Amino acid sequence: MLAFSMLGCGTTNDLQSIQLSSSNTTESAPGTVDLTGEGATTQLYAWGNYSSGKQKLLDNLGGAVAYKIAITTGSVDQFGNPLPTPPSTVLLSPTGLLTAVSPFICTWENSASPPATTPAWGLAGSYSVTATYAGFTTPPVFVAVASQAGITNTTNPTGACGP
Repeated sequence: MLAFSMLGCGTTNDLQSIQLSSSNTTESAPGTVDLTGEGATTQLYAWGNYSSGKQKLLDNLGGAVAYKIAITTGSVDQFGNPLPTPPSTVLLSPTGLLTAVSPFICTWENSASPPATTPAWGLAGSYSVTATYAGFTTPPVFVAVASQAGITNTTNPTGACGP
């Protein structure tokens, strides 16, 4: 009994880091999130990583997690225009909900040249979202926006915006 009770001695459960995820059931770094379409939404969730090796979903509704959105340096839209400052084409709610709003925008760029008849997509611009909790800040999650039609031409005959 003594040996069993000593297994818990000296262990801690201190917060080590936090991470954003697009899932509320498991922590998984989303990489780049693409908001496709007018009014498109994506919910981000903050997860805590503890010294015990456990991950815990942090409270998005209690206000303890603070989300922040910024324009990634050098970001432009499909026409080469700088993204609006402050970020106005994507709203970020206090609970981590991202929404594509007017003025609609396409942050993907088609770099294909004729005779190609299909686009070659690259990200021309993005927003970065971070969350802060208990003095820790997450690595950024990058947000691409495809709420506006792309440029229609021979390499993009459908006028798509992004992959």
